[in-house]
Amino acid sequence: MQENCLYLRKSRLDLEAEAHGEGDTLARHERLLLEVAKRNHLEVTKIYREIVSGETIASRPVMQQLLQEVEQGVWSGVLVVEVERLARGDTIDQGIVAQAFKYSGTKIYTPQKVYDPTNEFDEEYFEFGLFMSRREYKTINRRLVQGRVAASKEGKFASGSTPYGYERVRVESGKGWTLRPVEEQAEVVRLIFRLYTEGEEGPDGELHPIGSSAIAVRLRRLGILSPTGSRVWSSRTVTKILSNPVYVGKIRWGERRTKKVSKDGKIVSKRFQVPIEEQLIVPGLHPAIVDEDVYNKAAEIMARKGPAPVPYTCTLTNPLAGLVICGKCGRAMQLRSHPRWPTIRCPNHFCDNVGLKYSVIEERLLQSLSGWLSEYRLNWSDSGPDSDAEQIAAIEKAIRRSQSDTEKLRVQLNRTYDLLEQGVYDTATFLDRSKSLADRISAAEASTSSLTAELEEIRLRAASKKNIIPKVEKLLEVYSALPTPQAKNDMLKEVLEKVVYVREKRGTKNGPFDNFELTLYPKLPPSGQ
Repeated sequence: MQENCLYLRKSRLDLEAEAHGEGDTLARHERLLLEVAKRNHLEVTKIYREIVSGETIASRPVMQQLLQEVEQGVWSGVLVVEVERLARGDTIDQGIVAQAFKYSGTKIYTPQKVYDPTNEFDEEYFEFGLFMSRREYKTINRRLVQGRVAASKEGKFASGSTPYGYERVRVESGKGWTLRPVEEQAEVVRLIFRLYTEGEEGPDGELHPIGSSAIAVRLRRLGILSPTGSRVWSSRTVTKILSNPVYVGKIRWGERRTKKVSKDGKIVSKRFQVPIEEQLIVPGLHPAIVDEDVYNKAAEIMARKGPAPVPYTCTLTNPLAGLVICGKCGRAMQLRSHPRWPTIRCPNHFCDNVGLKYSVIEERLLQSLSGWLSEYRLNWSDSGPDSDAEQIAAIEKAIRRSQSDTEKLRVQLNRTYDLLEQGVYDTATFLDRSKSLADRISAAEASTSSLTAELEEIRLRAASKKNIIPKVEKLLEVYSALPTPQAKNDMLKEVLEKVVYVREKRGTKNGPFDNFELTLYPKLPPSGQ
């Protein structure tokens, strides 16, 4: 039996329609496409739902999975509301989609037309539809940008994130948004400008200037929450506040731009700073928090200091980077370099998780990994590949049974239309009967979907069982001989998701160093750990 699938994705217009109360778009499209499936007598076995909205295929993980299966010939046809939902990216993305369907012979079903990519005329019509979709996307995006620029020129706030010290509110007369000071945060902004431009009084009674790093430390000690809601302030956050003209009642647009570049054969987006003379800076509708003289003085001080120096190298020095996680606050532990005593510690100044010598943690990690491997080998030999094969066979049988039940229910649903036409059912009976069958079909489809997900998880777990043992064995064998911290880090990340570290108390001068806990999380599906 030929299998087909549904692909559902929201467009920007759909999101706007939902905001105006027009209901869930994906549910409406799903019903529409199931009607198309019935009309064309198609067996639908899977529904793809793209939750995220992205311009390119690279930003749409569900679309990537669908294309991979289309290339492998898994699907006879794909049902979509319109071909434009498949690709709205650049010419390369459109070519990838067109070729995947063409060379696999996968048909595309829409409510208006059935596209056969192997047919010359359908292929041209399909490619033209993708081209027009891209053109429409660019037009919509251009209008949105023009609207935001126009709003900014009127002094309205049209940016994404609200600056610290303000809250976003509707303009009293007309459309758009403006800013209103949040007095508690506004006082913090004034404090930052005052410390930076005037300094603070020292023991000698004189005012001493304070830099952005010292201000960040001062704010942390005062327990003031940062713009992200945490107790950790950075010098970069302080510098961004000091250089933002919004605090003197102005609106800035175009501070940073995005440029797409080709890197390693892939298109990636990079953000870069726009020169001040090319930015749009106009008087805003919102009130200022600091005086313009104070803001200008801060700008002069920053200009004299110049930009921060760029590090010469970014070579990795910590083999455990990104792996060891603080068990108390959840942040990644960092290596504190020292010629004789390098330590691993939590970067959170308010966390009481005690750090420890790096070599001790590394040695315990390898010991724990070796112990885990021995236990895992034993569990693997006890369960064995046969038990997984039996589970897979049982679930596949259950899926076939569930799919068969679904097909029988669909036949019954189709018969209700005949009975209505023959006068056996009145309208009320027909609606009641069709709703009952539709609910049972939904339950059967949900059962199939759940079983399919369980089957995929068991297959992944079986593959992980098979693959992770030789990987861990190889790591334990060659780890000490690896030439660089980067090589060690790469190999550890192949077998470990993370390592959680907890140490409550410091040891004495000569020990002990075993008063800490390491919890390893190997790279296995959740139920396989």
